[in-house]
Amino acid sequence: MKKLRLLLVFVLAMTLAGNLQAQDWDTGADFVSSYVWRGTKFGTGPAIQPWAEYSAGGFALGAWGSYGFTDDEAAEADLYASYGFDLGDGSTLSLTVTDYYFPGSPYFDGDSHFFEPMVGLDLGSFSFLGAYMIGSDASDVSDLYLEAGLNLGSVALTLGAGDGAYTVDGDFSVCNIGVGTSKEIKITDSFSIPISGTAILNPSSEQFHIVVGISL
Repeated sequence: MKKLRLLLVFVLAMTLAGNLQAQDWDTGADFVSSYVWRGTKFGTGPAIQPWAEYSAGGFALGAWGSYGFTDDEAAEADLYASYGFDLGDGSTLSLTVTDYYFPGSPYFDGDSHFFEPMVGLDLGSFSFLGAYMIGSDASDVSDLYLEAGLNLGSVALTLGAGDGAYTVDGDFSVCNIGVGTSKEIKITDSFSIPISGTAILNPSSEQFHIVVGISL
């Protein structure tokens, strides 16, 4: 698994180097009141979530992280590669592979990484995704997650279900029901700050969360 990881990094680096003439770089950060992902809350307080991405055509290579403000907070540093296909009429199909890493254990320790191939489909107001989390080396993680989304103007609805670590008993069931909205706060005529808010219910864990985020 470690050799496969290094091979993937090499291939992605060569792809990146070969497309520098058409490079498109972007970076930013989100500040969230709490880190809730697919219905599960990580850490106990607010977090900053920085990201950076290189894209060329339908290809994207990026890094995303989440860091709390105290030593007790959850930390995460992920790498991902994706490719999007334009299906016409505003519809897209995307294929993504993510390497999840949780700082605290050595980076090249196989047990500290989790890999996830994911397929996403956007059909106008509707969206669907399927993801399968795979543990590396000695880990036996193999968790499935499916999600459907619906945009109704300024309101976004989410319904997600999974098994394994996503649910309390490990059986496949609904774990993520979300209702969210967003707007921009105007600071000056040429500068505004996007802000979002989401109410999230996890029927499996019987937990309810409200998250507010600001994007820069």
